[in-house]
Amino acid sequence: MATLTINGKKHELDVPDNMPLLWVIRDVVGMKGTKFGCGMAQCGACTVHLNGTAIRSCVTPVSAASGEITTIEAMADDPVGQKVQQAWLDLGVAQCGYCQGGQIMNATALLKQTPEPGTQEIIDAMAGNLCRCGTYNRILAAVERAAGKEVKS
Repeated sequence: MATLTINGKKHELDVPDNMPLLWVIRDVVGMKGTKFGCGMAQCGACTVHLNGTAIRSCVTPVSAASGEITTIEAMADDPVGQKVQQAWLDLGVAQCGYCQGGQIMNATALLKQTPEPGTQEIIDAMAGNLCRCGTYNRILAAVERAAGKEVKS
C-alpha cells in the first residue's frame, strides 16, 4: 500500500512498489494531464514535481515518490505556474500541445529555484524537454516573460 500526496490531496493506493509514478498518476488516480512520451526519461513529457523538484515520472517508481507530488493540474493554483501558463498563452507557445504540460512543469520548477534566470540558464534547464513541433524559441521567450524579462512577441 502506497500513500501519495498529489496536489495536496492524500491518496491510499494498492499498487506495486515498482509501478512508475506516471501510471499511478494517470491510470490509478485518474489525472490525465501528465503525458507518456518516451518511457525512458529522455523527452520530459511526463515531468512532475516531487518536493518542488522536476522529475520524470515515467522512470520514478512509486516507492521512491515520498513527499509532495505536484502535477500540471495544480499549476493554475500556483503563482509561478500561473505566470508560466499566462506567458504560454500570451506568446502562443503550444503547437500540438503534447509536450507542453512537461515543459510548463519544468519551467515552473526552474523559476521557483532561480526566479531571474539568464538565457543560457533557461536553455540548459529546458534542454531535457523535447518538443517535436520545434517551438523552442517560443518556449524560451515564454520562460523569459514569466521571469519578468521584456521579450519580443
